[in-house]
Amino acid sequence: MVTVSTTPAPCPSPAMALAPSPGAPSLPSLETSNYQIQIGSLKHVLPKKRKTLACQFSVGGRLSTWPAYASGQAILQSRKPCCLPEGRSKKQASLTIAKPRYLEELECYLRKELQSLDLTKENAQELKLQPYREIFEFFIEDFKTYKPLLSAIKNEYEVTLAHLREKIRSLEPLKAMLVSVSDECTRQIVALQEEEKAEITMLKKEKLYLLKLIDKMKEEEGSLQTQVNKLRKNVAKEYMRYINECDARKLLLADLNEMRNQQLEMSLRQVQEVKGEDLVKVTLALKIARQDLTKAQVELNTMKADYGDVVPRRDFESQEKKYSDLFEKMEVLQKDFDDLQKEYDTLLEIHQETVEERDRFYNELQQVQRSSTPRPDWAKCAEVISGGPERWSYLEEGKTSDQLVDVLLEEIGTGVLKEKDSFPGLGKGDKVPVYLRYEGQVKNKKLNKKDVVNILKEIWKEKVSADLQKGKQSSLPEFFLSYLQKKYGDSSAFEWAYTIYENIKLYRSNEAMSLFYDILSGKVDEGLYHGQNQLIANLLKELMASDSSNSGALMTEQFREVEVDDLKTAFCAIDPAIDDLTLDAYVCLAFQASKEQWDQTGSLPVDTVVERLLAGDTKRIGAHPEEIYTSLSEWGEAGAYP
Repeated sequence: MVTVSTTPAPCPSPAMALAPSPGAPSLPSLETSNYQIQIGSLKHVLPKKRKTLACQFSVGGRLSTWPAYASGQAILQSRKPCCLPEGRSKKQASLTIAKPRYLEELECYLRKELQSLDLTKENAQELKLQPYREIFEFFIEDFKTYKPLLSAIKNEYEVTLAHLREKIRSLEPLKAMLVSVSDECTRQIVALQEEEKAEITMLKKEKLYLLKLIDKMKEEEGSLQTQVNKLRKNVAKEYMRYINECDARKLLLADLNEMRNQQLEMSLRQVQEVKGEDLVKVTLALKIARQDLTKAQVELNTMKADYGDVVPRRDFESQEKKYSDLFEKMEVLQKDFDDLQKEYDTLLEIHQETVEERDRFYNELQQVQRSSTPRPDWAKCAEVISGGPERWSYLEEGKTSDQLVDVLLEEIGTGVLKEKDSFPGLGKGDKVPVYLRYEGQVKNKKLNKKDVVNILKEIWKEKVSADLQKGKQSSLPEFFLSYLQKKYGDSSAFEWAYTIYENIKLYRSNEAMSLFYDILSGKVDEGLYHGQNQLIANLLKELMASDSSNSGALMTEQFREVEVDDLKTAFCAIDPAIDDLTLDAYVCLAFQASKEQWDQTGSLPVDTVVERLLAGDTKRIGAHPEEIYTSLSEWGEAGAYP
């Protein structure tokens, strides 16, 4: 209970002051009287005029609280004493501001309630909140003037807490799902690590084998080098032996010549003695013989000078043959050594690349372990999806994890979309699409997926017809709104527009709805839709042309025949930068026929064509698409294109 009176009183410590409520009797002026405030059983008197008291009427009429920092402290305030005589001089006075009794009772009650709680329970925080809630209710009941505002604040907090509790309860199943998914991904990562360990072990064994092979080749190289050195020494010895034999032959020839001269002289003497020829004749014969001897000696010296270092042809040819054999062997060994050296260098490069690739894979694995999320167990979704396991097995067939997430979002969004009775309008601003410019709530037509697809087909059909009549292509957003207004009226057009828009935005796995949404929102050009339709029409035409029996079905073998034109088209599509000469060479390689014989080649199985191309030197002429994408990304990061 709070009362206000105007009885004079001395200068006590005030607890709080209240602003007058509407309809309450007017209070006397602060300049002329004091106020006495009663809170419950406590009474506090306000002085006549104070500038620095913490609890007084504020300028705007708001309620100021008792200063919490003043509990048990003496606060010096510069003020004008309210009970001193007028003639007394001004001076500072120390005041001791004590807590209000009502505040002390509330704090005491709060402490007792908190001490009596069992905070070991699971809902300890909610139990702890209850005493504070009761204290707040006491305030609401005692402060009648502020009761509506305080009650509204309390109710809003209660509603917010209830909403947060409900949201936490709805997230509990997702927590269990995340734990199971995390365990599964951890198991898969462990399995990948085991596989990597086995591969690393195999590579280490291969490395050891190659190192042993290299050591063995080095030993063989050393042995061959030793044999070459030994053969060189033998050749040097043979050469020295031949030189010695040449010198001995020269000495032998000199001895023979001297013996021949001696025999000639002896024969002359015998002739003189036996025949008794006259001295003149003998002297003449001796002179002629000496001339012949001198001539023979000159010729012999000339031959010695010319052929002193010459060896017999037979020995020379024999040594030359041996040298040729040894040289050939050395060349073969040198070639083998060079090949082994190249293989060794290649193995070192492969080993280095393997080590780098292993380190890169290990780093990627570590990064995946740190950043990637575990693979979820999608089979658990069958229990919560409408239709049960049969429908879920149909939905998840052939889809990746990202696509399955889209399917789950569609299933969840479908349920949420059906529960909505209306959509909030986005307004009529310029940034809002023309077909969504509406203010207020828009009714949800609650269409199913089949209905939306049928409406989209009708819209495309009408738009193509209208564009043909006008001779130009119109804007899809404007035609979308005009079509709905024409068919359902202006009042319901935005209801259908919002309903269709929310459905096509939700069903991203449906090609027709996803493409319509992308074109409607301006992400892709409308020409993509017409191009796909033209492609499908051309494909259907080709299939019908291939169906010679008009059975409505084609065999698998009919899709594995390829002709010259088909192969050229495929090459141009894969590598647009290929030139005509290279293209003709590849086609000749695949069909093993000259350009003039292409008309008689017919068609070949795809496997045969691929096998022949792999056997030849076939390579891309232009840049790879990944390189083009990387270049474009780098240009984009550098600001080279918008």
